[in-house]
Amino acid sequence: MNQNGDIKNITPRRIYMALGFVFFIFLYFIATAFVSRSIHSQGSISIFGSKMPVFAFAGVFSALANLSIILLVFIFGKIGFVTALVILLGQFPFIFFHMMGRYSAGSFSGMFINILTIVAISIIYINNSRIKKYQEHIRQQIVSDPLTGLPSRFACSETMNRYIKNGEKFVIVSVDMNNLKAINDTMGYAVGDKVLMELASRMSSITEFRSESKRDFLARLGGGEFCLLLRDYDDDNDIVEIIRLYEAEIKRKITIDGYDYFMTANFGYAEYYLDADNESSLYSSADAALHEIKRSGGESNILHYSKELLKTARFLEMERKIRAALQEDAFLFYLQPQFDMSHKLRGFEALARLKDSDGTFISPGEFIPVAEEAGIIDRIDIQIFRKAACFVGELVKKNASDLILCTNISVKHLMKNNFIEEIQAVLEQSGLPPKNVEIEITESIMIESAEKARQCIDKIKSMGMKVAIDDFGTGYSSLSYLNKFPVNILKIDKSFIDQIDSSESSKKYIEAIISIGHILNLEVVSEGVETDGQLEKLKSIGCDYIQGYIWGKPMPPDDVGELV
Repeated sequence: MNQNGDIKNITPRRIYMALGFVFFIFLYFIATAFVSRSIHSQGSISIFGSKMPVFAFAGVFSALANLSIILLVFIFGKIGFVTALVILLGQFPFIFFHMMGRYSAGSFSGMFINILTIVAISIIYINNSRIKKYQEHIRQQIVSDPLTGLPSRFACSETMNRYIKNGEKFVIVSVDMNNLKAINDTMGYAVGDKVLMELASRMSSITEFRSESKRDFLARLGGGEFCLLLRDYDDDNDIVEIIRLYEAEIKRKITIDGYDYFMTANFGYAEYYLDADNESSLYSSADAALHEIKRSGGESNILHYSKELLKTARFLEMERKIRAALQEDAFLFYLQPQFDMSHKLRGFEALARLKDSDGTFISPGEFIPVAEEAGIIDRIDIQIFRKAACFVGELVKKNASDLILCTNISVKHLMKNNFIEEIQAVLEQSGLPPKNVEIEITESIMIESAEKARQCIDKIKSMGMKVAIDDFGTGYSSLSYLNKFPVNILKIDKSFIDQIDSSESSKKYIEAIISIGHILNLEVVSEGVETDGQLEKLKSIGCDYIQGYIWGKPMPPDDVGELV
């Protein structure tokens, strides 16, 4: 794992360490000299008007000398310990000479101070050696893969960050062994581990085969996943040629305990900084290329990342999260209140919420489009409706209220043959009266399948439920269609409400929608109301209900109970 960059980083540090080493030795001898002079001095020093005898400072200089010795051992390890021992032991002949020849009591105490200092630095050195040995063991576990001895993911990340810091051009290659799971399942993990060790050895031989200036970096990320960092290539063709060298070694027959095994691998790669400019994004980009190989099932097992691939990978990952949440019944519902213009509570709109594995919320703007494209939005619709209906049903019973529950139904869901049966089942389970339910659909349904939509809406109305056209004015607004559909509510999209303060044309447009709604005996709800100015203008032009942050954000069920 030694790289040229390491020497450049270490050299200045060695210079500073050498200067520090000399400094502590120099400080020790200076402090010791002052101890000797201060002990025999008869003078005094004036400090803040008070006279202090010089010999009183002997202890201060003695402590400074001992501190220098201790820091020498603590910071510089073995060389500091040996140097300190030589210095301290070298003083004993002089101490004995003073004790025997001059009968100096100070020399007697100095001998014991030196002995105790030797004991102290010995304990420090032994303890630090144990700690250092343990730290080295931990570091080795962090930077090395215990099975293959290759660098770990952590070491790979550190190496990438060093390349990035130095502005080096390089490629990250995600390598995934295809047949490993089958070997583990049929022959056992012991054989699988031997195969992995053989693969690691063969791939390492390629890194050694390439010249020093082009040496690659190979790491094992876990399981059958490896990572290559390639440098000093010419173009995309050159990168593929290098990868082919590794592929050839992987494909060679592997013989373990008399049995032959044949391995293949997929390679997804990304280039710094053309494809990504940081360590995390480089991993994601190379993995996206790798996942696309598996998804497409194409003949090529080597693929360069492109931005379109990352979009596909994110889509697939989001779809996986949605399907898992549906299977585990993990979707949450939040309720956003609706009020009339006198601030009386009308009801709530049920909104889908999804938490990620780390506990953070995934934006509906991310998972709703994926669910629609994957054809599973109807399952989210019904799960949210079921949970919200059971909750609001209890509120209605408990408070004997006429609270309305508004639930969004996608076009695809409304077009399902069993849509009415699903709604009926939820109403029976929750006990929520149909008159307290409002089904929200988008106006695009008027164009996509007008006749079938009208039939569904007729059935919904015959059951006693209300129907609202959501986001009115953003799509296929048509008076002829609106007149044919027996709806109850128009909901004006937030994009128009946002401009009502700043645009007179927007205000007139909203006023026209409200007038049309009232002419057709429809009630009108304005979404996304956030300011007092918006509220006052909506009151002045005759809006019936509002929904927005000014009077209520989407809230969890517990908060809804308190509000009601």
